[in-house]
Amino acid sequence: MRNAIIAAAVMAAGFSTSALAQDLTVGVSWSNFQEERWKTDEAAIVAALEAAGATYISADAQSSSAKQLSDVESLIAQGVDALIILAQDSQAITPAVDAAAAEGIPVVGYDRLIDDPRAFYLTFDNVEVGRMQARAVLEAAPEGNYVMIKGSPTDPNADFLRGGQQEVLQDAIDSGAITIVGEAYTDGWLPANAQRNMEQILTAQDNAVDAVVASNDGTAGGVVAALTAQGMDGIPVSGQDGDHAALNRVAQGTQTVSVWKDARDLGRAAGEIAVALAGGTAMADVADAQMWTSPSGTELTAVFLAPVPVTADNLDLVVDAGWISQEALCQGVTGGPSPCN
Repeated sequence: MRNAIIAAAVMAAGFSTSALAQDLTVGVSWSNFQEERWKTDEAAIVAALEAAGATYISADAQSSSAKQLSDVESLIAQGVDALIILAQDSQAITPAVDAAAAEGIPVVGYDRLIDDPRAFYLTFDNVEVGRMQARAVLEAAPEGNYVMIKGSPTDPNADFLRGGQQEVLQDAIDSGAITIVGEAYTDGWLPANAQRNMEQILTAQDNAVDAVVASNDGTAGGVVAALTAQGMDGIPVSGQDGDHAALNRVAQGTQTVSVWKDARDLGRAAGEIAVALAGGTAMADVADAQMWTSPSGTELTAVFLAPVPVTADNLDLVVDAGWISQEALCQGVTGGPSPCN
């Protein structure tokens, strides 16, 4: 109803959606700010909203599903016209979607799946991210004992990534070239939890580990810390997000790949989509939108952006794109790959 009223007002006044945006407020519910990348996402969202004349307000759930529900209620009470939600728990977030729907407020499920057709799904192709991670590690270590350090069990992305990784590794597993000797979810995606999991697996395997497929840069950092403590830094390790610390590890040779998902693109798209939906645009009419079926069988409207694997062979890419400075990339690196040599 709310969208219909807004759209009718636009039509009656003869204004475009962008003209109306100056009267719109978009609320963003963040699951947390533990990951370096969310700051970049936020800046891109804010810039997109400011460019459209819309107002940004936000709340940080601090890794609490209960607080996130309370945060969304607060954002709704503040009169937001659209919500962007980075869900802490894809199942627990449903009451927040219910509350938004009751007020006619459109929801953008940001980066993480909200398995509800009322939420527009915006993310990178996470199955492909998993494939890219596994390809890079498999190329570096075509044989040996593998460890799989997964993401949070409450985040569907963790299983999307794991599915893509398995696709690439399956033939090598079937042939006996590689053996998965350890696998663990990482509660909350916390690096400390990833480090503890890796330490336990190393102990159980008496350090007989040849490669690690870690699902993001935070978990990769925990893995590398555990490996370094055992004098094993340098074995292939994957990640994603293009965190500056991870790209520096790629330059140093302690991480093999960080699949770069340019958060500036994702944040900009989220801001633009939220403004469009608040202005009455139907989800199916959003640019590049497609229908997508979730693992549960839910039909969702979605936009998927393309990721890029960054290895020692193409580090120039992130410098040239202004994602990281050469100084930050090459800190502590001597005789490394371009642009650090």
